[in-house]
Amino acid sequence: MYAWEGGPALVQTVDFFTPIVDDPYLYGQIAAANALSDVYAMGGRPLTALAIAAFPQDGLHADDIAQIFRGGFDKLREAGVALLGGHTIQDREIKFGYAVTGAIDPKRILTNAAAKPGDRLILTKPLGTGIVGTAIKFGRAPQDVIDHAVAQMRTLNKAAAEAIAGVDGVHACTDITGFGIAGHASEMAAASKVTIDLVAHLLPIIPGVGALIENNRSGGMKTNEDHFLPGMKFLRGTFGKGEGNPRRDLLFDPQTSGGLLISVASSSADAVFTSLLNVGIQATFVGSVTPPSAARVRIG
Repeated sequence: MYAWEGGPALVQTVDFFTPIVDDPYLYGQIAAANALSDVYAMGGRPLTALAIAAFPQDGLHADDIAQIFRGGFDKLREAGVALLGGHTIQDREIKFGYAVTGAIDPKRILTNAAAKPGDRLILTKPLGTGIVGTAIKFGRAPQDVIDHAVAQMRTLNKAAAEAIAGVDGVHACTDITGFGIAGHASEMAAASKVTIDLVAHLLPIIPGVGALIENNRSGGMKTNEDHFLPGMKFLRGTFGKGEGNPRRDLLFDPQTSGGLLISVASSSADAVFTSLLNVGIQATFVGSVTPPSAARVRIG
């Protein structure tokens, strides 16, 4: 964040990644929604963007490149964001995304560092996009599951951010992306000096993903598990002690353009939940915040 003395503040973020779907237009849309997400999670309003792209010299048709840019541009326009330019390089692997600048009220910045014991936790999108992306790569994803995941990844967090803007009792917020819900919950717990309690059976899943989990574990899922598992505690009987439980694996699944994890005072939680539902957000209560303990995240 950069703030002028006595005036407004700017926030900046950057995100880009390799294709997660085969359709170039949809890839551009997902990349844009994903890049804007950090600004929404902070309570900001994205204003401008610069495109960041890498394309191979051969093997990718010019029309496909145009469709990637078109998809991204259309999603930026939906968000009310001006595309000011960008930079493109040659690379063997396709990459696309944006650097985004937004405006924010320095007195109303949401971070992951202010969750308080007694808060309830709301998640605004189901989990499973990393699993679907892996299944797509190997031709193992049914079309209806792909359609659900793509629709979710294309959806901006704009409406969710606007629904909670200025609501008393919203203490902390983060978007769920590459670290998975376990990782981002762990970061919120560490930054806020609390413990996050997640209820396993309440975690929402993209329809059809449950059947794909076992055979579509990504490398990122294993990396997240290795890094965040030591700070977690599984309550007896939740999953059992063995690895490979599909519902357990979902905790570590890296998300693309995931939802917001919102920590809100219990007295305001129902009002925030209703506000989200009223703007079409598939919100779900997924847990609560408790005083600090030996574990950063507990799964029950």
